[in-house]
Amino acid sequence: MVKAASFLLVLFLALGAHSLSAKKCYLTGRWVNDLGSNMTIETMNANGDFAGTYHTAVSATSNEIKVSPLQGSRQRGPNQKGQPTFGFTVNWSFSDSTAVFVGQCFNGEDGKEVLHTSWLLREKVDSQPDDWKATRTGRNTFTRI
Repeated sequence: MVKAASFLLVLFLALGAHSLSAKKCYLTGRWVNDLGSNMTIETMNANGDFAGTYHTAVSATSNEIKVSPLQGSRQRGPNQKGQPTFGFTVNWSFSDSTAVFVGQCFNGEDGKEVLHTSWLLREKVDSQPDDWKATRTGRNTFTRI
């Protein structure tokens, strides 16, 4: 009986220590991705909805790149464990395209927050037969500035 109680105590302490060490990852703030694009998530309400700006470092258009608005939402509810999933839309201010990002916020072993995202970019095309070339996909990793 004593051995079983000791084992359960050690197991409880190990599991408890693990949950105490899990740090939360916060989306608000300034971020830069692996291509040099900058994103700022300025506000987040109690429902997990947020707004901010995105300044891309890359573009397929010859137009001058401008800061563009973004709007999104993060995971919320009883399953939110501090490293939330999220999604946001960027309506580019300088071109006829829109991008949607989905990802997750992680707090790594080194304590640094990182966002891993996948995205779709939809560019306007002039005709339905050109629809095949209107959507691009990619992945980006963001680190906090």
